Amino acid sequence: MSINKESNSLSANVIYDCTPFTHLDYPNHLSCIVWFSECNMRCDYCYNKDIVFAKNAEHSYNDILTFLKSRKNLLDAVVLSGGEATSHNLKEFCQSIKEMGFKIKLDTNGTNSIKIKELLELNLLDYVALDFKAPKEKFQQITYSNKYEDFLSTLDMLISSSIDFEVRTTIHNDLLHVEDVNEIIKELMNRGYNKKYYLQEFLSTESNIGNLQTATTKFDKSLLSNDLEVIWR
Repeated sequence: MSINKESNSLSANVIYDCTPFTHLDYPNHLSCIVWFSECNMRCDYCYNKDIVFAKNAEHSYNDILTFLKSRKNLLDAVVLSGGEATSHNLKEFCQSIKEMGFKIKLDTNGTNSIKIKELLELNLLDYVALDFKAPKEKFQQITYSNKYEDFLSTLDMLISSSIDFEVRTTIHNDLLHVEDVNEIIKELMNRGYNKKYYLQEFLSTESNIGNLQTATTKFDKSLLSNDLEVIWR
């Protein structure tokens, strides 16, 4: 998209791109998506490879704020995605977005619990989509990170908060099997999660971090636990 450049305090170029309009990414809201560069994970199935490994981000916080000024009364909300948005400083950016009257949804892997806590305490988030990448036994294998306990801290914090949020998992059948997903459901139940649990099937694209192809293993949905309401996307 075309964004006019502007220079002041929020001038760091950390944003890879911006999708100017979506009605799918934030339930019941017309939104734009801000794609932050970089991520602290390297999930094999990730199709945002260019964003994760971006050496030079195209846009600054200010560029997006300038764009949003032109979208008042046209959009309801801003989705912060990536990459991993919480790899960057978000407080001042979110404050500016809220001052313009937009709601904010955060897509996150949940590993920067301190930053997410700050945003929650300042009432800067309206909705959070939390990626539960894998059960503990496969978490490092799939994400190439050792941040499982940090993720759980964020999960517990969201469960104990009043914010509207969802938990979701991407399924590549060769990486996660039915028993793995049932283990995630068990973990969620044990921690008090009682909302809908979203499963999204691996999107086969020309490029992903692990160079994965379409799965060769069948995922038998009939064997999924019914302890939580599972929604397939």
